[in-house]
Amino acid sequence: MKRGAGSRKKVIIVGAGPGGLMAARELAEYADVTIIEKGKDISKRTCQVLKGKDCIYCNVCNVTAGIGGAGGMSDGKLNLNPLIGGDLIDFLGMGRTQDLFDMVDAYFVEHGAPDEAPHVPSAGLEQSAAANGIEFIPIKQKHIGSDMLPKVIGSMKKDLENRGVKFMLNTTVESLTARNKKATGVIANGNQLLADFVLLAPGRSGSTWLGEQMKKYDVPIKYMPIDVGVRVEVPAVVYDEAVKTNWDPKFRMRTPTYDDLVRTFCTCPYGFVVQDTYESGVGANGHSQRNCRSNNTNFAFLSKIALTEPLENTNEYGSTIAEQAKTIGGGKPLLQRLGDLKKGRRSTWERLKRSYVEPTLRFVTPGDISMALPHRVVTDLIEGLDMLDRVVPGVASDATLLYAPEIKFAAVRPETRDHFETAVIDNLYVCGDGAGVTRGIVPAAAMGIECAEGIIEKIEK
Repeated sequence: MKRGAGSRKKVIIVGAGPGGLMAARELAEYADVTIIEKGKDISKRTCQVLKGKDCIYCNVCNVTAGIGGAGGMSDGKLNLNPLIGGDLIDFLGMGRTQDLFDMVDAYFVEHGAPDEAPHVPSAGLEQSAAANGIEFIPIKQKHIGSDMLPKVIGSMKKDLENRGVKFMLNTTVESLTARNKKATGVIANGNQLLADFVLLAPGRSGSTWLGEQMKKYDVPIKYMPIDVGVRVEVPAVVYDEAVKTNWDPKFRMRTPTYDDLVRTFCTCPYGFVVQDTYESGVGANGHSQRNCRSNNTNFAFLSKIALTEPLENTNEYGSTIAEQAKTIGGGKPLLQRLGDLKKGRRSTWERLKRSYVEPTLRFVTPGDISMALPHRVVTDLIEGLDMLDRVVPGVASDATLLYAPEIKFAAVRPETRDHFETAVIDNLYVCGDGAGVTRGIVPAAAMGIECAEGIIEKIEK
């Protein structure tokens, strides 16, 4: 039986990504919960790009918005080590964060994620990387697959509805409302909706909106670093040994010229490169399925960029890069062979045909990445791939394909108190990748649980 029937508090959650869904699950016993989501139900989220077709630029992007959030249209990598996926341990400590990660893992398994032992790395790859000046981060991982993940998310939604959680889909939240430094609800599709507590979980694509809301109510925010780079595609056999050790191996290195941090991210074994759409341009991304495979493996290779005065807004800087790349690519991502990049010449379809790597994304413009990305980033990428080649031989082959840009835009980080309640506005909580603390499905969901527990503590007082 639900607690406090007839006198239950009302909670509004903005965003139906992992953070919002997990928070709702914890809160359903204690409050009347409504999740407001600007996108569609998971069963109705489709994308032409993921089908190998051209982007039709939906008014609300089905890849980034909808039940399950951006993670709902990913290939469902569950990274189960708190050292990966943001800075949650800086706020909660290692032990508490690991407990939350275990809860998230169990919840996904409950709803159909593979109940298999996570991929556990061996020491061999870590030793090889260390010998070549590269940090390999051993982590436990699971892979759901982009073909299986919608069923898992759909099961979660049905469970929440059975618990009494209400969903308002295809609904845009224009703004937060607050009075006397206390959250009172939101304005959605022009209507005021009242609540005792508000949890903002808009995802990475909603971070700019989140920042605007924080500024409106004088909540201090901090701009986090962005990652700029490329999506690398190689024959699957090149990366086989690495992915046998970890499905999504995490390498980090410092490049010799600029001493910049470069890292691998989102490895997609036997996967497919797809177009990504930003507000200011287009880029590349990748995914893997469990039941359909290509002959290639792809991964993001990214250089970290942080800014100080006079420009602290890293997203603004990233947008200029995306816009320039879109102009040079004629509205399509750029594709170049690594050998052509090193020789200072653009790739053409004729040159690409000479490569033994068949691109899995054809809606591209062969070109010169160095005309779109900053020189410093290009130098980082070339040097970093040469370093990685010592650990994963063949990854820096002339035939290696580079799709550009791949940009992981920053999220603004509001100043918060315990349980991620905002520093200035009472009963207002923030969670997920849009709040600048997490990066990924598991940590975002874990942060949602932490927020929910803070709200429950207040309800029970």
